[in-house]
Amino acid sequence: MSSDTHITPIPPNETLPPRKVIRGWIAGFANEKNTVRAIILMSIDIVLFFATLAGVVLFDFWLWKLFCSLLCGFVIGRLFIIGHDACHQSLTDNRKLNKILGRIAFLPSVSPYSLWDVGHNVVHHGYTNLKGVDFVWAPSSKEEYDAMSPLRQWLERVYRSGWAPGLYYMIEIWWKRMMFPSKAYMGTQRKSFFWDGLLCSVFGIAWAGVMIGLAMITQQSIVLLLLLGWAVPLFFWFSMIGLVVYVHHTHTKVVWHDDKKEWAEAAPFVSTTVHHTFKMNFGALLHHIMEHTAHHVDMSIPLYELKKAQSTLEEILPERIVIQPFSWDWYMRTARACKLYDFKHKVWTDFDGKPIERDEV
Repeated sequence: MSSDTHITPIPPNETLPPRKVIRGWIAGFANEKNTVRAIILMSIDIVLFFATLAGVVLFDFWLWKLFCSLLCGFVIGRLFIIGHDACHQSLTDNRKLNKILGRIAFLPSVSPYSLWDVGHNVVHHGYTNLKGVDFVWAPSSKEEYDAMSPLRQWLERVYRSGWAPGLYYMIEIWWKRMMFPSKAYMGTQRKSFFWDGLLCSVFGIAWAGVMIGLAMITQQSIVLLLLLGWAVPLFFWFSMIGLVVYVHHTHTKVVWHDDKKEWAEAAPFVSTTVHHTFKMNFGALLHHIMEHTAHHVDMSIPLYELKKAQSTLEEILPERIVIQPFSWDWYMRTARACKLYDFKHKVWTDFDGKPIERDEV
């Protein structure tokens, strides 16, 4: 716990206190921001990013090149998580420094800082799992699905197949809502959106250009080096973020709402997120982003304090938080089960509208 005051656990059948009270339980962890620690973490990942790209260029055996390529995609994900913290102003206690570090950390994922700030901090965190506002992996109802065109229905099936989280994120989030989005996807237009989009575009194009140049200098296949040194890392990253966001808010026990009043009364910062646990402390390699309930309760807690904050919440709120040991088997079973959502009865359904029991997966 972050303080000496012991808080008596609240039984599952009692009404949850207001968010302000719940945040107070873990507020002390938000005061543990450490600028030196944050910069060291980020520096390590930047070095790893360039080291893995160097491996793609320097190794002769294609399997080692592929390994470095995939590892590079994973490191991009780690850097993005650091940038995500900076965007929440939780990485360090200096707002200007957070903005600088966030923009740098977002460059390898070609993600515009200011657009992520609005789409994630304002929309997703402000209205988590409220249909019509929160747009990330928002499920459709049977009626909405039936009204879709055949092409859109096919795309929906592909997205929710379990095999295409990267395709979903790349098209529906990154391309439509982050790279110079139209007013249809971003009603508010700001100068910072354009300049951040331009910054990321220049970085992405320059990165590809460097790979082409290195291929020519080292007399390697331009196509191969561009593929393994640019395209594969980026698509691995898209798949990684698409998967992470999906499992954060998709579970047979996770509730979505389409009524704002009902949503507000449901304490959505606790009931709409999943805490995924891993063997061998793998969550630490993801900078503890999977301790997601604590993050939604208080976004100002730095990533290096989330594990303690999550433990505190689960101690005080037994049986309230969805805790899921992650496995690929669980993920695929969930993807097969959670296709559409019945907002009236608060249950997931398949594409035929058949309800899925909460304990079925």
